[in-house]
Amino acid sequence: MPKHVIAAVQDIPPGGRKCVTVNGRAVVVFNLGGEFFALSDRCPHKGGSLSKGRLTGLVQSSTPGEYEYGRRGEIIRCPWHSWEFDIRTGRSWCDPERVRARNFAVRVEPGAKLVEGPYTAETFPVTVENDYVVVEA
Repeated sequence: MPKHVIAAVQDIPPGGRKCVTVNGRAVVVFNLGGEFFALSDRCPHKGGSLSKGRLTGLVQSSTPGEYEYGRRGEIIRCPWHSWEFDIRTGRSWCDPERVRARNFAVRVEPGAKLVEGPYTAETFPVTVENDYVVVEA
């Protein structure tokens, strides 16, 4: 798969997000405490923009009457109909086996590695003739 450089790590602070276009597709990248995750910016329910949604957590209960709020900032809620998705997996909390936001692999690479790359600059021979610079192309 081709790589797409999205942003410098410091441009997406912990708890932050950045919406970008990759190959014509809107993708939102989230920073969860230094870990990066990417989801399609399109909610699979009706197409709302997940990048405009509210970050929330998860309410869990081990027994009736006892509730625990956890995973703060790891759930994105669609702004249109409040469908919730796990940022780490894209799974929906209303129907996790059948509904999910598409997720994409994300990794952090050192800038030096990206700059080195397999790139080769094209060069052309240059000569000076009677005070004219001539490039052979």
